[in-house]
This record gives sequence, C-alpha cells and structure tokens, in this order.
Amino acid sequence: MKNIFRIVLLAALAALALWLWTVAFPGPEKVIRKRLTELAGTVSSSPGGSDLARLAAARSLAGYFGTNVEMNVDLAGHGLHDPMIREEITQAALAARWGAGSLTVKFPDINVTVAPDQQSAVVDLTMEASISGEHDPIVQEMKLTLQKTGGQWLITRVETVRTLS
Repeated sequence: MKNIFRIVLLAALAALALWLWTVAFPGPEKVIRKRLTELAGTVSSSPGGSDLARLAAARSLAGYFGTNVEMNVDLAGHGLHDPMIREEITQAALAARWGAGSLTVKFPDINVTVAPDQQSAVVDLTMEASISGEHDPIVQEMKLTLQKTGGQWLITRVETVRTLS
C-alpha cells in the first residue's frame, strides 16, 4: 500500500512540476497569442479620454512593432503599401484615435506557425473591428510576420489577405 501511495504522490508531483514549467516558461505560440490579444486591447479605444492617454496608447501600440515594418494593407478602401518606422506607427495610431469615437478590435482566431529556429513566426488571423456609428463590423483576414528581438516578439510585416468574395 505504501508503494502505491508513493507512486501516486510521485506522479502528482511530476504533473505539478510539468504544469509549473509550462506556466513559467510558455512556448512561443502561447506568448505570441497573448501578445496579439494584448495588441487588440491596445488598439481598441473608447470615446473621450485625455490627450495624454491617447498619446500613451499610441506609443504603447508602436511597441508591438519592430523598428521597420513592411506594410501591405488594404482596409475599407484605404491602402498602405510602404515600410513604416515606429514613430510613423505612433503618429498613425494617434491620428486614428483623434478621428474615431470608439473602436473595438478582436482577433477571434489566431493561427501561429513558429519557424524551426524559434526566432520568427508567421501568424494568420482574422481581425474584427467595430467602429462607433458603423452598422457592420470590418472583418479582414491578415497575415503577420513576427521576429523575436531582445526577448520580445515584434511584428515586422503586416499584410491583408485577399479572400474570394
């Protein structure tokens, strides 16, 4: 009976150690999913708010991107096909926050493919954006390329995916 108890106790301790390991050191896929979920929250905004809060949110948004980001984006008739630096991303985010009332962004399905070297990843996701005053949300398939830089996963390329319609 003592042996069975020891085996069960050892198995429980091993399971606890494995669980703690995965919590303390999550895999790249989990880290990227969490980071993109945080990004969606950072992009989302509510009406009002101080100018300082808008600036802080815009700067925070730029922190999700690498120093040079390739953009190939067509959203709601607005196209962007140029490289951008972080400061330009901050300025664009600030301009969008000034012009929009409230914006809610969600990424309901995030599919992450991490490269074998664990230093880059490609993410296919669906972006759902609801803008105050608009009846229908914007739904767009997106493809992001991320690079691990300084221990952080940063977006280095953003492109919209053309779907059949």
